[in-house]
Formats: sequence, structure tokens, C-alpha cells
Amino acid sequence: MGGKRKNSDDGEGAKGGDEDNNSINKKMKKSETLPSMIKNKEKRSAVHAKLKHQKKVEKRKKLKARDAAEKRALELGDEPPPKMIPRTIENTREADETVCKPDDEELFAGNDADEFSSILKQDQIPKILITTCRFNSTRGPAFISELLSIIPNAHYYKRGTYDLKKIVEYAKNKDFTTIIVVHTNRREPDALLIMGLPDGPTAHFKLSSLVLRKDIKNHGNPTSHKPELVLNNFTTRLGHRIGRLIQSLFPQDPNFRGRRVVTFHNQRDFIFFRHHRYIFETKEDKQSDSKVKKAKDAKGENIPKEKVAARLQECGPRFTLKLMSLQHGTFDTKGGEYEWVHKPEMDTSRRRFFL
Repeated sequence: MGGKRKNSDDGEGAKGGDEDNNSINKKMKKSETLPSMIKNKEKRSAVHAKLKHQKKVEKRKKLKARDAAEKRALELGDEPPPKMIPRTIENTREADETVCKPDDEELFAGNDADEFSSILKQDQIPKILITTCRFNSTRGPAFISELLSIIPNAHYYKRGTYDLKKIVEYAKNKDFTTIIVVHTNRREPDALLIMGLPDGPTAHFKLSSLVLRKDIKNHGNPTSHKPELVLNNFTTRLGHRIGRLIQSLFPQDPNFRGRRVVTFHNQRDFIFFRHHRYIFETKEDKQSDSKVKKAKDAKGENIPKEKVAARLQECGPRFTLKLMSLQHGTFDTKGGEYEWVHKPEMDTSRRRFFL
């Protein structure tokens, strides 16, 4: 009897354990309810805010633990733990065979023989002709006047009714090295056509997010000094060619006294343009750590440590370019041969870039 009773007790205990597990699972399921599953708007927003707060607290705990581990390692004289590298679209981009390498001899040989070599070797001074499409807009002249202040040795000519081929012939006779055509649509500049002379190439860019100088808060006024040029992230063969085309617009001997910088930053095939002035200032380095030994002079007084900081002032304008096509030679809609054309079917992945 006692044995049977024990068996029945074990069965009841097992049943009780199963019931407890089921209740825990139900609670877990309830706790895992997503905000999108809640129909009531007030409850949904409250649950979302709670989840967001929990994530923030967990992130803060991880940061504190990482800082404590680094501090402990420095005190013990060990190497600090390696920093975590976040996964971004840029560093997880699809592998591309055309990415330029520093030991690519073929690339350097091509640079010596391309259309921009005479300007980039300073054998020829860049001379730019800027014009518009036949139907100009209200913001077009303001944008062109700011382009003239950015690019040295640039000249504006009214388009009138002249055909583009006649303008190219005129520019060749007058020893211009590049033609820039500002295209407008619905009273807004929306495209740039950059033609290298006399043998091309011709690049067609889509223009967006234009902000003129007057619309930038606390903007500066540029001087007439030759600017420094910064080109970022033009890594592929196509990007290298576009970078050299942009580089050929500016003189290769910048005047550093003017402290002007023109930046073309490529990110995800969008080229962001910015124009700044900079200045270097020396400031006292305020060290909050009391353990750091402060330097003292002969009289025993503390010598404040100084650090050099750079300040920027944007001069404008700012805009974004996206390459639509690159054509051999000067602009020709009928018999032109294209080096590269952007097509919608090429955008197969968010991690595929061409520049």
C-alpha cells in the first residue's frame, strides 16, 4: 500500500511540475507580446515605451561594464578588450572586383595617359565655362553665382538659343578645359552635365538637396583664394575616374593662407558637396582625472596644457550629386558611346555600390 501511495504521490508531483511549467510558459508568452499585436493604442504606446526604456537600460549597463573592464585592464597593465566594430551598410558592402588597390600598376599607367593628366600634372591651367539649359529658373542664377565663387577661373556665358555642340566648339577654340551645364526643371536646378575638353568624358549627375548660401545659418563668405580639395571614398575604377574628373575642375596648387576647403564625400554612391573655412585655435586641455600628474614650472606653479582645435564655418552652398551616366567624348545623344549608365535593374541590393 505504501508503495502504491508513493507512486500516486510521484504522479501528482509530476502533474504539478507540468502545470507549473505551463504557467511559466504562458507568462513568458504574455511578456513576449509585441506592441504591434496590441489593438488598444494607449496600451500599445505604453508597452512600446517600456520596451524602449528596457533596451536603453541594458545598453547603458553594457557600456558601464565595458568601461570598467578597460579601466581594470589599464590598472593591471594588460591590453584592453578590443573595441566592437558596428555593422554598417558601408563595411558590409558586396565584394567588387573593380575596387582600386594601392599596388595596381595598370591603374597608375592609365592615370598618366588619361584626359585629365595634363591638368593634374599642372601642365595646363583649368579654365571652366558654366552655362545653363535653354529655359533657366529663378534659383539657377543664384546657384551659378555661388559656383563661380567656388571654382577658380570659371566664367559664365548665357545659353541663349545656341546648340550645345556649337558651345563645345566655341569652348575648344577659347582653350576652355571643362564645360558645366546647369539643368533646371520646374524652377529648380536638378542636374549637372560636366564635359571635359577637348576629348571628354561627359558625366551626367542628378542634383538634389540644394541649399544656397543665404539659407545656411551663420554662414561665412568665401575669399578669392584657391581652395583645398578633399575627395572621400572614391574606391572603384569608376569612382577613381569620377574623382579625377572633379579634381580637374580645380587648380592643383591651393593657397593654404585662404583656409578654404571644398569637399566631395562619396557615401553609398551619393556625392555630398560641402564648402568650409577653417581656423586653428589653442585651448587649455581640461583634464578631469585627478590622478594625472600636472607639469610644473621652476616656481612650482602648474603649467596649463594646451591643445590645438580646429573650427569650421560653412560657406555654402550644399548639394548632393548622383551619377547617372558617363560618356566617352563630348556630349552626343545620338552616336555617343557610354562607359557606364545607371539602370533601375542594377539596384539589386542595398549593399551594392559602384563608386
